[in-house]
Amino acid sequence: MSVSSGPAAGAWAGEIQGKIQNVNPADRMFVLEDGTQLWVAEGLSVDTLKEGASVKATFEERDGKKVVTNFEVSQ
Repeated sequence: MSVSSGPAAGAWAGEIQGKIQNVNPADRMFVLEDGTQLWVAEGLSVDTLKEGASVKATFEERDGKKVVTNFEVSQ
């Protein structure tokens, strides 16, 4: 039986934007108004994430979670 050597199964990246509905700094996650849950990667500050602000984020799917690797916040 051969094992394929490709990218990790299920690992992919995307971009999303929307308005922040809720921020949970303890869990390093936030929720957009459409219900999308995003977790912020280690090394990124969550201090600029505020409820009601607009955010544009790049994320990777890791273990079924959308993990944000880069983001921009605007009011």
